[in-house]
Amino acid sequence: MMTSRVAEQTLCSLLFKTTSNYSTNLQTLLQLIEQTDPKSILLAHEVCLTGFDYENLAKATAFSTYATQELLSASKEKTVVVTMLEKRDGEVFNIVKVFHNGEIVHQRAKARLFRLGSEEKYMSEGSDEEFEIFEINGIKCAIFICFELRFKEFWLQAEGADVILVSAWWGKPRSKQFRTLTEALALMNECYVVCADALNEECSAMSAIISPQGEVKLNGNKPCLVEIYNQKNITLMRRYIDIGIQ
Repeated sequence: MMTSRVAEQTLCSLLFKTTSNYSTNLQTLLQLIEQTDPKSILLAHEVCLTGFDYENLAKATAFSTYATQELLSASKEKTVVVTMLEKRDGEVFNIVKVFHNGEIVHQRAKARLFRLGSEEKYMSEGSDEEFEIFEINGIKCAIFICFELRFKEFWLQAEGADVILVSAWWGKPRSKQFRTLTEALALMNECYVVCADALNEECSAMSAIISPQGEVKLNGNKPCLVEIYNQKNITLMRRYIDIGIQ
């Protein structure tokens, strides 16, 4: 779905801890959304509202229904990108949703489950065909959900995006791999890459924004890192080092 163009857009990578209290997690997210300027694109880490709470899947999927309504209201004049566990036709999926100005303008299920974490025992995979470039205010966007970052077929499908969003629950022992892959993704596509990982102890906490030139800004201790989107940075980079991206 296409949305109307605006004069200026802000990219925001979020960094916070997912607790066992779903309502607390939602309030944390809503507060961060409220603190950002209009025309912001905010990215939260994977399953930020519930975590992978496999022991309480029914509770987690029911909460996603409630959270969806809250985020529809909170996304007025903003764009909020989250993944959440949802039950559809009797199966549980990890669904990424793009809330924009009070609507869901894009959504799909995670297409590559992380078997080292036994995700396949509790969830079903989505379709590769649903991985696509979509537009927000004239900005071409693509989304990777955590483990999908390791599959080159999705890199090809993301080619030409202006902003690539990577929502992750990435293991701390593989932090270097996460940074290497996301930096390479920005350089290969000559675009912005916005990453969000959890602040939980087992995660890399490497939320960041990477420029089309490969410059990395980490959130560090900032719950919300902000960067002004500049289309010229992408256009100039693609002209300067022409690798055939349109």
